Amino acid sequence: MTTAIRVAIAEPCPIIRSGLEAQLKKLARYKVQVLHLVEDFRRDWSEAIGLITADIFILNPLLSGISPQTYFSAQREVAKFVALSYGTTDETLLREYDDVLRITDSVQQIADLFDRLVRVEEETQGTPSLDSQSLTPREREIVVCVVKGMTNKEIASALFLSTHTVITHRRNITKKLQIHSPSGLTIYAIMNKLVELNEINQKN
Repeated sequence: MTTAIRVAIAEPCPIIRSGLEAQLKKLARYKVQVLHLVEDFRRDWSEAIGLITADIFILNPLLSGISPQTYFSAQREVAKFVALSYGTTDETLLREYDDVLRITDSVQQIADLFDRLVRVEEETQGTPSLDSQSLTPREREIVVCVVKGMTNKEIASALFLSTHTVITHRRNITKKLQIHSPSGLTIYAIMNKLVELNEINQKN
C-alpha cells in the first residue's frame, strides 16, 4: 500500500533539485508529488509559499534560515519541515526543523525519514498507539542510547541528529511503548535484546 504525499522543495541548485526529485520518485511506500519553490537560482521563492500547500517541505537552510517558521508560520501546524544538508552546516543549528535530509542519504534513509514524519503526523491526529514492535531502527537506536545514560544532546551528536529531532523521537517512543521512565526503557531494552547488561549506563 502506498501513501500519497506532497513534497515541496526549496533548493536553488538544479542538479541537486533534480537528483532529489529522482530519489523521491523511487520511494516504494510513497506516491510523491513534487513541487518546486525555486527555479534555477531565482531568489523570489518565498512568493510561492502562500500559493502552495504540502505535507513536507524540504528546504535549503541557506534560503530559509535556521528557523523555517520565519516563512512558514501559517503552515507550521499542518506540515513538516526538513533541512537539506550538504554536510557543511552545523546540524545543531537546525533544531527548529523537524528533521534533516543529507544529500548523501540513500533511498532507504529517505524512506525512513518519511516514515518518521508521517508517523508523527498520524499520532498527532489521534491514531492509536502502535505496539512495541513498530519501533523504527532509529527509535531503537535512541532507546539504546537512553539506556546507556546519554543525554539528548549526546544522542543528537552520536547519531548526527538535531536535539529537537531526538526529543521528537523520544516522545514517539513513549507513546508507542507507554513507558515513561528510563528504568522502564531499560527493562524493555533488555527483554527485547537491544542491549546487554554490561552496556547499561556504561558512560557513567
